Amino acid sequence: MKAIRRFTVRPVLPDPLRPLSDLARNLRWSWHAETRELFQAVDPEWWRAAGGDPVRLLGSVSAARLAELARDRRFLRRLSAAADDLDDYLRGRRWYQNHSLPDGDLPAAVAYFSPEFGVTAALPQYSGGLGILAGDHLKAASDLGVPLIGVGLLYRHGYFRQSLSRDGWQLEHYPLLDPNEMPVSLLRRTDGTPVRVSLALPGGRCLHAHIWVAQVGRVPLLMLDSDVEENGPSERDVTDRLYGGGSEHRLLQEMLLGIGGVRAVRAYCELTGHPAPEVFHTNEGHAGFLGLERIRELSEEGVEFDAALEAVRAGTVFTTHTPVPAGIDRFDRDLVARHFGDGAELPGVDVERILQLGRETYPGGEPNLFNMAVMGLRLAQRANGVSTLHGAVSREMFAGLWPGFDPDEVPITSITNGVHAPTWVAPEVFRLGARRIGTQRAEDALSVGGTQRWDAVGEIADAEIWDLRRELRDQLVTEVRTRLRASWRQRGAGSAELGWIDSVLDPDVLTIGFARRVPSYKRLTLMLRDRDRLTQMLLHPERPVQIVVAGKAHPADDGGKRLVRELVRFADDPRVRHRIVFLPDYGMGMAQKLYPGCDVWLNNPLRPLEACGTSGMKAALNGCLNLSVLDGWWDEWYEPDFGWAIPTADGPTTDEDRRDDLEANALYELIEKRVAPRFYDRGANGLPERWIEMVRRTLANLGPKVLAGRMVREYVERLYAPAALAHRALDRDAAGELAAWKARVRAAWPRVAVDHVEVDEANGVAELGSTLALRVRVALGDLQPEDVEVQAVAGRVDTDDRLRDAQTVPLKPAGGPDQQGRWVYEGPLTLDRTGPFGYTVRILPTHRLLAAGADLGLVAMPTQATGEGAGVLMR
Repeated sequence: MKAIRRFTVRPVLPDPLRPLSDLARNLRWSWHAETRELFQAVDPEWWRAAGGDPVRLLGSVSAARLAELARDRRFLRRLSAAADDLDDYLRGRRWYQNHSLPDGDLPAAVAYFSPEFGVTAALPQYSGGLGILAGDHLKAASDLGVPLIGVGLLYRHGYFRQSLSRDGWQLEHYPLLDPNEMPVSLLRRTDGTPVRVSLALPGGRCLHAHIWVAQVGRVPLLMLDSDVEENGPSERDVTDRLYGGGSEHRLLQEMLLGIGGVRAVRAYCELTGHPAPEVFHTNEGHAGFLGLERIRELSEEGVEFDAALEAVRAGTVFTTHTPVPAGIDRFDRDLVARHFGDGAELPGVDVERILQLGRETYPGGEPNLFNMAVMGLRLAQRANGVSTLHGAVSREMFAGLWPGFDPDEVPITSITNGVHAPTWVAPEVFRLGARRIGTQRAEDALSVGGTQRWDAVGEIADAEIWDLRRELRDQLVTEVRTRLRASWRQRGAGSAELGWIDSVLDPDVLTIGFARRVPSYKRLTLMLRDRDRLTQMLLHPERPVQIVVAGKAHPADDGGKRLVRELVRFADDPRVRHRIVFLPDYGMGMAQKLYPGCDVWLNNPLRPLEACGTSGMKAALNGCLNLSVLDGWWDEWYEPDFGWAIPTADGPTTDEDRRDDLEANALYELIEKRVAPRFYDRGANGLPERWIEMVRRTLANLGPKVLAGRMVREYVERLYAPAALAHRALDRDAAGELAAWKARVRAAWPRVAVDHVEVDEANGVAELGSTLALRVRVALGDLQPEDVEVQAVAGRVDTDDRLRDAQTVPLKPAGGPDQQGRWVYEGPLTLDRTGPFGYTVRILPTHRLLAAGADLGLVAMPTQATGEGAGVLMR
């Protein structure tokens, strides 16, 4: 029989145990080992059954056990210490409170929007790297004391749970998630009624949503939930699944996230007294509509659209995570138009202005599509990619929005992702470090960083490191066997068929891990390119290798599912199934065992399609060595001292099959001739000393770099603080002034031109250290010199006379305009490098409130005739 209704019966905790409720409801327990150990002590058996979720644990433990604990003085002392520690964590001054900047105060608050958040397995609101990164961002902000407010959606079915059919085909399951059984609470007004945000839909319908709050340490995470009684059936389903449904469904999710999210933030701040955000950070384009809601807010105060746009841009940060146009959400323009304007949402904002923000105006763009990333860039004064290489790829990809500028001048910077070490470092690794430098210093090393704290790794004996690595590998073997047995039972196998699982993997064999989402570019099956050779590596009599693989394909991606089935079928082969396994339902719980237990972390994407790829960072923090294509973060920080780089065959004439053959062969060569021999090369003491040294260098050199604490500090100093200053500078009057100036400049720009360029070689010789005197005549039309900057741009030139590594030198006006209204600009140009050298001149708009010279996408350059006598000087 099935129940006709389901609800949660909450336990009544005895008074001495009341602090357990506060500890369970703050997700700091998910990265604080002492708190988790306290909950485990409540009832170890139920703790395992609850999957390490304190809320589920407290809903399951018996009243008799609670009464027993209420009389247990030792447990109560531990509980009191844990409660006091959490209170200190929440109220004490941290990095942000002690940090100051020379040019102004830090933001009072930052709102961080993301379509998914991976905070803990107990709150399954994530699909992959984007969500895990967002969760790590919140946790690191909490550790640093950054006043962040997270904003997302609460999906009643989350992302799918994965299992396998008997023949290895991926199956999806969508369990119903009850918020009352999760570590969240409903945001209520003082009279107890739930706070509700509403969006107007076409046809007089409304989309209502409640707000659930998850407390992530010091950071509140607001999640909007459309499964409320006031909604019709289709509106209730808006937040049903992460990345589910068709175009309109996705559009409504993104409208609720962006527009509803701003309204949720306003309501939360009003109710709680939390400072209002000065900076809004949109993690990918899904939340881009937040800028439109903020424009609407200002419009209701009487601010004109253009001025409101400038004010909103000043305080907005946009992070792009995709290196390919296909990864960006794009909607039909008519669909977007139908959901905005009169009779729908944002009636006070001109629909055509909204559509223009998402228009693909660059060559090759689709005029009938609305591009969320393009809107995100136009609504944000500051934008970034998530690794140095990805920043360069993003500047190339979006260069068409800034015509006339070289890609390296496109105003998209980069901040390389990091991972939240307290979440991902195994407790055994942490304890080893704490024994060397103390618990508090070890916690600081993981949350804040600092090379001096990580240098202590050099003092750890080889035997200690090797014993730890063996212990973690042994734990992984146990975990894999448990999960593999459960998977085979789901696939229909009986107990009598599964005796072989007891011999799967060996804690003394070199273990390689590969786990991630399964789009084609990540190449899950590259390792299968030469199956005979892979089999020989797995079964090598002296240097065997074992591989643990996990990953989910998108439910609509049959190509990805075929890759999963291909890998599963190979791993099912009785000859090799004790050496290679595929584990279904990859998630945070599995990952926290997988990263520490592997010796090598494999990553073989198509370069440069991996924006960052943080799984290798999590592995590195546990002493696992990376074996990866030079893409994402590995391209930036790889050194042969602590890992291996897989060569790429990415030449323009290399076809897809040949490229994969070449790169798979390079992978096999590395494992056979360098990785495995180093792992099995033992000294007189029985230890692989050169391997251990690579582990030590991984921890000491990569450890401080890959931290989410380092990442969030960079966001604060390089993006949040400047955005807050710009936000404060653009009050109503300043925003109106900037908008009017931009309109005037755009109207006048067709008449701005470089009219003539002259050069005076002072000593007649173009040699290193000599100086050229430039004299440039320009037409400014209706503009004045204070509206523009005239620059000389100089640097090395390639064989096509294109400038490389260029530097700019501002030129100054010499006197007033001539009778034709032209101005003369002059300045020196120093020849500061040898070899092929060249220069050009250009005119850019300039204003004290612009964040970058390329902001307007306007530039005037010399024509071929104008530049005659100028140009390349040295060959």
